[in-house]
Amino acid sequence: MTDASSRGDVPLKQAQTQAGPQTQPGDACYYEMLEQLQAVDFVLLELNLYLDTHPGDLKSIEQYNKMAQERMILARRFEELYGPLTHYGHSFSRYPFQWPQAPWPWQV
Repeated sequence: MTDASSRGDVPLKQAQTQAGPQTQPGDACYYEMLEQLQAVDFVLLELNLYLDTHPGDLKSIEQYNKMAQERMILARRFEELYGPLTHYGHSFSRYPFQWPQAPWPWQV
């Protein structure tokens, strides 16, 4: 870390480009994390459909909330390593803007 970055006075663009190499889409971890996200999304969808007809099922609500929290953690970690999962402000981007860079998660 340079003296400027340890003091916190490196411009954002420079600090982000000095962060080191990015993990590349297509490595084994990339696909493993996408599969984990898909599995959690499936559970959340199924629980959501169940709760539509059983809104008073406390155990299912607790499970839904636990899975929603797990998804947030997985998504945040994925985006730190590989870039945004969604756009329109639902995911942050590093410099340069990452959304136009393929492959997008649904293309793999």
